[in-house]
Amino acid sequence: MKVTIRNIRAICTAPANINLIVIKVETSEPGLYGLGCATFAYRHELIELYTERYMKPLLVRRDVSRIGDIWQLMNVNSYWRNGPVTNNVISGIDMALWDIKGKMANMPVYDLLGGKCRDKIAIYRHASGSTPEEAVDNAQRMVSEQGLKYVRIQVNGYGGVGGSQTSHEEKQDGIYMDPSKYISDTVQLFDRARKVMGDEIELCHDVHERIAPVEAVRLAKRLEKYRLFFLEDALSPEQSDYFRNIRQLTTTPIAMGELFNNPKEWDYLIANRLIDYIRCHISQIGGVTPAYKLAHFCEAFGVRTIWHGPGDVSPVGHAANVHLDLATPNAACQEWGNVNDERLMDVFSGVPEPKDGYVTVSGAPGFGVDIDEEKAKKYPAVNTVTLWTQVRNPDGSLQTP
Repeated sequence: MKVTIRNIRAICTAPANINLIVIKVETSEPGLYGLGCATFAYRHELIELYTERYMKPLLVRRDVSRIGDIWQLMNVNSYWRNGPVTNNVISGIDMALWDIKGKMANMPVYDLLGGKCRDKIAIYRHASGSTPEEAVDNAQRMVSEQGLKYVRIQVNGYGGVGGSQTSHEEKQDGIYMDPSKYISDTVQLFDRARKVMGDEIELCHDVHERIAPVEAVRLAKRLEKYRLFFLEDALSPEQSDYFRNIRQLTTTPIAMGELFNNPKEWDYLIANRLIDYIRCHISQIGGVTPAYKLAHFCEAFGVRTIWHGPGDVSPVGHAANVHLDLATPNAACQEWGNVNDERLMDVFSGVPEPKDGYVTVSGAPGFGVDIDEEKAKKYPAVNTVTLWTQVRNPDGSLQTP
């Protein structure tokens, strides 16, 4: 008997004070449903509206087994495509359909994707501090307590935010940074990290596109001797052609992709081997279906995956990342945000839990994660003005976030 889509709805919740959106696809089979991550934390109401007003009427009564066909339909139905709102809604539904297929087959999603290539995936976590010394101390503590083999270190958060304040009497609202001080602090940070932590721990860093392209080239060169595992988002997507300059002048490994929505943003970088790691946020590119294709495209060119896994990914999305990691041979490691926060664990069950620097999944059918909707209501998502993307230079001009 054919199983069809009966209802689609968005569940918005913020247990850890970050808006999360989970799409629930209910089927004609009583009790059978799937969950997917559609988290666009800063525009959650648009995801909810798009799901209810456009995707639900389009997809109700369609066969849940036709995942590829439904993905193509969702992608082209609005004519214009590859935007973050559309892609996140597509992603939530796509993941939910994979979750349903796994439950129907009584198999975890990684088995539907061809089975395990590894038993577990190494994770990296974030360490920061107000000074290079404090950041390294925090990184050491994290490595010791959690058994990590990989750690990302920053001074004053992403791109040195908070490292400087403007002297203008009438300053614009925003968070101020000094690119020159950020670069100097970052070089000092890695010099100290290698002296204190040695060469055994893999160290990563995220520029968050907050410096000019020529400065990014210089920073990559200056960091080369510290043997980073990767330097992330050294450039904005609009300046990706500069990766050729970085590749020609330094061996510092380059990671890129969390802001990508459109395949044309990554295809030439991969095909020309201008990056080493792809870092896409899989709900931004449309879910498991395109992410699995992207992983295999990367494999052909020696590029490895490190899916984006910060706080603004739901536990369902984190589980999807891990299923992809287990099923693709070119997965390098996995970013692991505050996934196991007690408040998240109160709302979501079956959340993967790391051990000794690695994470795996339970092997339960589908993604293995569920949500308690009554508990989710205790933590409503909120619609506020996003502050952290209002970054400014010392002269008051806006900087990319």
